[in-house]
Amino acid sequence: MLIKTYGCAVYGIEAIPITVETNIGRGINFHMVGLPDSAVKESHKRIKAAFSNAEFKYPGKEITVNLAPADIRKEGSAYDLTIAVGILAASDQINSEEVENYLIMGELSLEGSLRPIKGALPIAIKAKELGFKGFILPKQNENEVSIVEGIDVFGIDHIKELVDYFNGDTKLTPAVYKPSLNEEDFNTQQLDFSDVKGQENVKRALEIAAAGGHNILLVGPPGSGKTMLAKRLPSILPPLTIDEALETTKIHSVAGLISSNAGLMQNRPFRSPHHTVSDVALVGGGSNPKPGEISLAHNGILFLDELPEYKRQVLEVMRQPLEDRIVTISRAKMTVEYPSGFMLVASMNPSPSGNFYDPNDPNSDPEFIVKRYLNKVSGPLMDRIDLHIEVPAVKFDELSDERKGENSVVIRKRVVAARELQALRLKEMKGIHYNAQLSAKMIEKYCKIDTQGKQLIKTAMEKLGFSARSYARILKVSRTIADLDRSDKIKANHIAEAISFRSLDRDGWLN
Repeated sequence: MLIKTYGCAVYGIEAIPITVETNIGRGINFHMVGLPDSAVKESHKRIKAAFSNAEFKYPGKEITVNLAPADIRKEGSAYDLTIAVGILAASDQINSEEVENYLIMGELSLEGSLRPIKGALPIAIKAKELGFKGFILPKQNENEVSIVEGIDVFGIDHIKELVDYFNGDTKLTPAVYKPSLNEEDFNTQQLDFSDVKGQENVKRALEIAAAGGHNILLVGPPGSGKTMLAKRLPSILPPLTIDEALETTKIHSVAGLISSNAGLMQNRPFRSPHHTVSDVALVGGGSNPKPGEISLAHNGILFLDELPEYKRQVLEVMRQPLEDRIVTISRAKMTVEYPSGFMLVASMNPSPSGNFYDPNDPNSDPEFIVKRYLNKVSGPLMDRIDLHIEVPAVKFDELSDERKGENSVVIRKRVVAARELQALRLKEMKGIHYNAQLSAKMIEKYCKIDTQGKQLIKTAMEKLGFSARSYARILKVSRTIADLDRSDKIKANHIAEAISFRSLDRDGWLN
């Protein structure tokens, strides 16, 4: 008897439907075809033990399982339940009439209980697109995918529940999404800018970066608060929209980073890889491509502490994703794409000794050593960072001041208001929501400046040696500063402030 059950393979962050054809005939053997990997091939051993412990009969006949389409490699243990249901239906242990109406996936333990799977969210979205009646999966993944409307999601703990359901002995209740975090919880869980003493100019720069989604570099001596400030940046970012939350959760789901019973991600990601990270770990890849840190930071922040300590090769592979906000990983048998629309926040010391260059201080590093240290980060990569901020050491009077600074909730309101202006201005632009995403044509349309502003930028370019890319960055940052000012026009003071945030573009400091 031939039975068809359905699952999905996940490539990139998209699911591809897989038909599992199970046939039971004369003989005693088990065959699996359709390009399965080792984990899939081993599934029949887990299924056989699960059947025995759950008191189901494993057919003593020839079982042939075909995973179609056969030219797509099937990987992982998530097909256990799909294959098990096919065997049960083909051996008349469950009613086969309803089986084909459901997409079924899950990893079986030897006792018949289910373990969570990776990529559950993109699979649920594909199941809805394909018109399945429901999606049956492990209970631990239930809340993660129940946000998807238009399809019933049934989470089960044991294979017996599924058998009883298809035989009409019990009913399964569709899962109802349970948010794991509300606005009040979000505010209490975040680190707050009110904890930071002094550094008002740096706080201002971070507010501008958050308002426009701009990349930012913090340069200062050890102990000046660079890491402390960077870790508080998520507290002033706008909340994730439903589309952003879905896309972010899909990436983390594929990577297997969604904890059991967790729902949709509601905090923007903050990824901080160590400087020993490899280029594959940062960008993504492997024989079976997986998302890297830049994709896991999508719609959030990628924080690179001590930027010059990262291998130059690792930093250079970020150049294309920083521009295109997508990373393409090509292999002989496949090409996958992962979103990489992240804010880059980096920090570094201004010199090997950790202090700013001072020609009057005999103990400071010589100028050529400082230049060599700064040039560990290439000019083209630095060009892609919109704001360069000098973070001075905090003075004692500021550290001992008991007064609290402006808190993150107040700053966040200004950031959200600026983002709303940008969203309204860019509503006709597909996939463009804030100023950092503006293309050259959009800059020309939305970042118009008057004669005084042009003269100001011209002078800065001539005296400070700015590149053409730096010019575009200045215009985009100026547009964000104007939005925070609730100004339709970009004024000279907005441009002047944006120019002040390009401190490392001085001619001769970076190649």
